[in-house]
Amino acid sequence: MNSSSDGFDMKNRVPKEPGHFITFEGGEGSGKSTQIKLLADHLRKADFDVLETREPGGSPNAEAIRQYLLSGMAEGKGPRAEAMLFTAARMDHVENTIKPALNAGTWVLCDRFMDSTRVYQGMDLDTETVDLLEKIAVEKTRPDMTILLDLPAKQGLQRALSRDPDGIKDRFEKEDEALHEERRQAFLRLAQSEPKRIAIIDASKPEHIVDSQVWKACRRRFGIRTPMGV
Repeated sequence: MNSSSDGFDMKNRVPKEPGHFITFEGGEGSGKSTQIKLLADHLRKADFDVLETREPGGSPNAEAIRQYLLSGMAEGKGPRAEAMLFTAARMDHVENTIKPALNAGTWVLCDRFMDSTRVYQGMDLDTETVDLLEKIAVEKTRPDMTILLDLPAKQGLQRALSRDPDGIKDRFEKEDEALHEERRQAFLRLAQSEPKRIAIIDASKPEHIVDSQVWKACRRRFGIRTPMGV
C-alpha cells in the first residue's frame, strides 16, 4: 500500500500487532525516496503491509503546508514561524496517517521526520523550543529505527540538480554547499548520540549496494528472517 497525501484508511482493517515505524534522513540528493521504495519492496516480499509517506506532507492538510513551505513563502516569517508550520504539518501527519497505520499492523516508511527538524530548524532555534515543538507534534509516536543516508554535501547537491535539468531548486536545494555540509555533520552527531535507533549508511555507494546495506540493517534491527536470496 502506498500513500503520500491521503492519510490512512482504517476501514475493513483487521487488528494486528502494531507495525514498525522507520524514518529515512539525510541531505539533499542522498537517495531517500529511492531507498524507501526498495525497502518497501523487500518488506512486502517478506509478507508485511507497508505504507510509504513523507514530510512535510503525508496527509491532506500537511501536503498543503508542504507546498507553502517548499515554495519559500514562509522564509520571510522567520525561523520560529517556519518551525511551527512544520510542527502543524507533522501533527496532522501523525494523527491521520502514521498512528492509524501502525495500529493496523502496517510498517510505516517515512521520508524525513523529527530529526530533520532538529537539524534544519535547530540551527536557528534554541534547543528548548525545538524539543517542545517535537513533543507537541510527535508525542509517543517515535521511530523504531532511523536510516541516515550519509553523503557529502557536494555530491548530494550534484545529484539533486541532475534530477532537475531546468535548474529549478526548491526552498532548501538553493542554499549553499557549506550550509548543507554543516547539516550533514549535525545529522552525524545525532546518529552518534542515538546509535541504537539511527543506522548510518554510506549513500555514496552505488544504489544496489546502499539497498543491500539498508535491508541488512533492517533485518538485523527487527530480526527479520527471509528465504535465501530474498
